[in-house]
Amino acid sequence: MNEKYFDIYTLALKTGCEVREREPLSAHCTFRVGGECDVFVEVASGEALGQLIRFANDNSVRYFVLGNGSNVLFSDEGYEGVILHIGQMMNEIRLLDDGKIYAQAGASLSRVCNFALENSLSGLEFAYGIPGYVGGAVFMNAGAYGGEVKDVFVSADVITPNGEMITVSCDDMRFSYRYSALMDNGSLVTSAVFSLEQGDKGEIKAKMDELMGKRKAKQPIEFPSAGSTFKRPKGNFAGALIEQSGLRGYSVGGACVSEKHCGFVINKGGATSKDIMQVIKDVQKIVQEKTGYLLETEVRLIPAREG
Repeated sequence: MNEKYFDIYTLALKTGCEVREREPLSAHCTFRVGGECDVFVEVASGEALGQLIRFANDNSVRYFVLGNGSNVLFSDEGYEGVILHIGQMMNEIRLLDDGKIYAQAGASLSRVCNFALENSLSGLEFAYGIPGYVGGAVFMNAGAYGGEVKDVFVSADVITPNGEMITVSCDDMRFSYRYSALMDNGSLVTSAVFSLEQGDKGEIKAKMDELMGKRKAKQPIEFPSAGSTFKRPKGNFAGALIEQSGLRGYSVGGACVSEKHCGFVINKGGATSKDIMQVIKDVQKIVQEKTGYLLETEVRLIPAREG
């Protein structure tokens, strides 16, 4: 154990968390790339997360809070610091009154959608198949097929950068396209409440199946990726601009622009983080030169170390 992590390692164990050293991050992101982190903590509860964040901030310990890893790209060099993973120990889902669902941050969107289906609740069909957890989905206002988290969001329990636990409303979140206020203020979701409408179970299932069919037909879900690599530029579509720029199938090493959907950069086999990053940079450069649009990444790029 590296001495500088001894105290946070001990605190993690005291708060009921599971802790591992030199954990490969390729096992915890949907790109399936990335080196090892110094310390990997499977967070046991919101209270534990608050304590760990307070300690890390007070003691200048670098950390990153990770969910399903479906919107991140880790470096081949890994992560110098502590990964706080919100997953299997924080995935409770339960039904509240008046068509509301409570879900912890580590619950997958697909599980929440199926839970809503079981209870004949409509409104989350758009999220079925989005490969993320509740925490990340709320954080970035995830959406697809005309729906967004903000459409069904009621409130969330969050932890501020100083480790304080508070509840925020929809107004507090200032949702917009792939944005919430949490992205600026540094707070993190531990659970959320969604408000849904009573519906017909058969119709809800049919809608979920329809949207999943569209995903399978139009998106390269058979390859590791982080979903849509770029944000949708105002007045256009990233995939269309990339195709227009002649980049369909463009590749570096094991990474390439998907032939099936140009908005996706995929790991077609044996890609490194460096390969993926190079494809992203090349696409941004060529698209800007040919169309005038600068594509912003939707994927979060996580450097191995600060600076």
